[in-house]
Amino acid sequence: MAIASFHPMAFSDFLALHKPGSPLLIPNPWDAGSARVLEWLGFQALATTSSGFAMTLGRSDGQVSAEEALSHAADVVAAVSIPVSADLENGFAGDVAGVVETYTAAIETGLSGGSLRTTTAPVSTRSTRQPTAWPPPSR
Repeated sequence: MAIASFHPMAFSDFLALHKPGSPLLIPNPWDAGSARVLEWLGFQALATTSSGFAMTLGRSDGQVSAEEALSHAADVVAAVSIPVSADLENGFAGDVAGVVETYTAAIETGLSGGSLRTTTAPVSTRSTRQPTAWPPPSR
């Protein structure tokens, strides 16, 4: 895992991109290579994708550990020079202390932000577009 040093400007740079009346389009790279391409295309910020990353590992969304997600996020941060936010599932925890621990670790990776899901629904019921099992059955 690439570890970025903590840099307060990462937060302020990301916050400055959030302007009322001017939508911030944030694409989801699934790895460092796609992150570089998206930066080259002119996007101002990126956000990791939990399902995209999980599928690169042959898993379904929700089947990646906090350590794996943070390592992946650190790799994306190290690959680009623009702010990166992360999909941090439910904070990979069942309580507030665990969420704080995850977000503290996220800051240490150099992330500029993160999203937190507050659903308690099983992953397989969150979206009708996702298969309930991965990989899908053979045809």
